[in-house]
Amino acid sequence: MSRVRIRRGAAAAVAAFTLATLPTAASAAAAPARHHHQQQAETIRQITLQGAVNVRDLGGYRTWTGGQVRQGLVYRSDALGKLTDADVTTVSGLGLTKVIDFRIPMEVQYDGADRLPAGLSATARPVSDLGLYGTLVGAIGSGDPVTQEQMLGGGRAEAYMRDIYRTFVTAPENRAQFAATLRELADGRQGPVLYHCTSGKDRTGWMSYVLLRALAVPEGTAERDYLASNTFRAAYDAKVRAGLKQSGRMQNPDLLIPLQEVRQDYLDSATAQLEADYGSFYGYLTQGLGLDLRTLAKLQSRLVR
Repeated sequence: MSRVRIRRGAAAAVAAFTLATLPTAASAAAAPARHHHQQQAETIRQITLQGAVNVRDLGGYRTWTGGQVRQGLVYRSDALGKLTDADVTTVSGLGLTKVIDFRIPMEVQYDGADRLPAGLSATARPVSDLGLYGTLVGAIGSGDPVTQEQMLGGGRAEAYMRDIYRTFVTAPENRAQFAATLRELADGRQGPVLYHCTSGKDRTGWMSYVLLRALAVPEGTAERDYLASNTFRAAYDAKVRAGLKQSGRMQNPDLLIPLQEVRQDYLDSATAQLEADYGSFYGYLTQGLGLDLRTLAKLQSRLVR
């Protein structure tokens, strides 16, 4: 391990982080009861907007160490290009100082840049989707049910999603984008931050899962936050499928469901990859993302009370 100087307060946070990431036998034995309590007590804090359906405050979750993630500092969302005037006013009230956009240029080109309060502009931090967006545009644009079945049917869409999640771990450029975001979140000079992709479920979902785990939020709680995208997106995604069928562009729009949903299987593909590559979640944070103990301590100190 590299030698780093850590202030006394930061050292305590490092110790808390290490204990939380590697729970003792006693804490592991107590986990079922604690998980049950958290499931009852904790709620996901959605920010209700008309032009985006998956906007949430990541605060409020309890940690292994008895702390709680601070509210009003980190937000996750889907794309913000379709916000109404009322939505922009609501977002303005969040006091954001930074918006991070994980979309690739093609997504921004097709869906539009974020619509944000005056004085705020998105920071482009593209994370690869392995060409998924282009594949979707091509499949739907073909209007050919045979082509669409060949591209997305027979388990191919699900396999594509698992491959994408693995690259969150294996691709150096993707790791660099997630690491940069975590370093900014650890910066005490930074105000509230929002990050997003197109649907706010995969790249944003992985970023949120990693952040919550790094803050010592129990794995089961982080997984529930990840899977909640299905609840928030269900009505909108069903409407998209109905529109594609009605317009005649897709005879079987259900081919899109594996791409529209988040699934435990997808998340497991990424976590299995990080364990294969780095041995543990902690190894992924320190070796894969290059975060030192000082940064991890600052992340805890700033975002957990």
